[in-house]
Amino acid sequence: MYRPGCSEHFVIHVLRDDPAFVKELDFVMERDGALIGQNMFMRTVIEADDGRSIDVLTMGPIGITPELKRHGYGKKLLDCSLEKATAMGFGAVLFEGNIGFYGHSGFAYARAFGIRYHDLPEGADDSFFLCKELIPGYLDGITGVYQTPPGYYVDDADVEEFDKGFPPKVKLRLPGQLF
Repeated sequence: MYRPGCSEHFVIHVLRDDPAFVKELDFVMERDGALIGQNMFMRTVIEADDGRSIDVLTMGPIGITPELKRHGYGKKLLDCSLEKATAMGFGAVLFEGNIGFYGHSGFAYARAFGIRYHDLPEGADDSFFLCKELIPGYLDGITGVYQTPPGYYVDDADVEEFDKGFPPKVKLRLPGQLF
């Protein structure tokens, strides 16, 4: 979404071996025996302004095969995976996403909860940073900085090397990419 081509496929590959990966919250969606979607979760923390470390989840990448987008599959996958995370007792989910889609499943801007995105300068656009409490009131009285799990940061050279194992694809530059 933010650069030509993508690295999400490699990120998913790497995250499944990360200690923060929550195996019980790794989902795929099938239709007629074909894989059409996936979602996954990682443990992370909010470094609270009062010095506490607040356990939360982060999510994704979540995706639905392009030809089936806008048919309700993504929302169904999202809502099912959030139900499972709630049943496991997790308190909140924070991640980067589009409020136009995720708002339909109860997400709001993280700033409404007093949570800031790490390394984002004060006053910068944080409209991509979303939060949903899975336990109502879980974040009451907490302000602080969300920490992206290190496993999400991959080197472009590693992505290129990984991609050599697949048929070549053109890395497009699409509207909405930041760089």
